[in-house]
Amino acid sequence: MKLRMYFAALGLVLLADSPRIVLAQSNADIELLQQQLAEVQRQRQVETANLANFDDLDFNVYSGQKWDQLGRSHAKDIIVHYPDGSTTKGLDPHIEALKPLFVFAPDHKIVDHPIRIASGNWTAVMGTMTGTFTRPMPSGGGKTIAPTGKSFKLDMVTIGRWEGTTMAEEWLFWDNQTFMKQLGLARQ
Repeated sequence: MKLRMYFAALGLVLLADSPRIVLAQSNADIELLQQQLAEVQRQRQVETANLANFDDLDFNVYSGQKWDQLGRSHAKDIIVHYPDGSTTKGLDPHIEALKPLFVFAPDHKIVDHPIRIASGNWTAVMGTMTGTFTRPMPSGGGKTIAPTGKSFKLDMVTIGRWEGTTMAEEWLFWDNQTFMKQLGLARQ
């Protein structure tokens, strides 16, 4: 029992002497701490707003193919990096890169965001993509791949770098091999 009390007292002494403990010594200290708190609260509001904007992007704009509203979350000169290694620059090229996903799977959508992280001007959001391969898939040169009728459910991640209220750069990640397997276009 005495040993526990000794360690508890030692812990309090170490804690009180810690440089991480900030005690306001003057009105200037209090004012500085209030400014720091206000900045943390402001940043938290920005992060919360970016995540809310992202939720609207995936659940409403993207899933509903409301391409005319994509500018609410994406800058006009956005740079987007895709899972296949390609990159687009600009909102219109990004929209054109997204549209083909809905050609062969018109019911394609994002159904949830089980992980949502924001830090400063960065967001990282995991979503679940679902859909069914019910229409011919364009494969280039005017050729198509016949629909298999198979459904897909795939985890994806978007990392976004925000400038103000829109993303300036976006990285999209999903496993294309798993995607092709679920569509019935690759070996299991």
